[in-house]
Amino acid sequence: QLQLVESGGGLVQPGGSLRLSCAAAPGFTYYATGWFRQAPGEEREGVSCISMAGDSTHYADSVKGRFTISRDNAKKTVYLQMNNLKPDDTAVYYCAAAPYLTSRAMCNLPRSTGSWGQGTQVTVSS
Repeated sequence: QLQLVESGGGLVQPGGSLRLSCAAAPGFTYYATGWFRQAPGEEREGVSCISMAGDSTHYADSVKGRFTISRDNAKKTVYLQMNNLKPDDTAVYYCAAAPYLTSRAMCNLPRSTGSWGQGTQVTVSS
């Protein structure tokens, strides 16, 4: 299990931006990582994922063109830059990691596998 700690959530107005960060323990280099979100009463959604080397990314259709995922293996951190936020983006956002997956497979990671953070709340409201 890889320990993951998310930060950067908060309250933002529609059209605003936030950047989420996920700090990981050593060994991070060998893990694909991703961001998932879950709103009350809804199923968990794979938002954006990135391969081990950072050379492949995957995005949910709902966030394409607005969110950007990146990672800094030297800092053992993955980021999610969220622009033009909408009220529908309101959810708890979770960071997850699993070894040796493609970015697309990472975004389909079952909740029962891999390593997961505790989540950070993102609220988009005027």
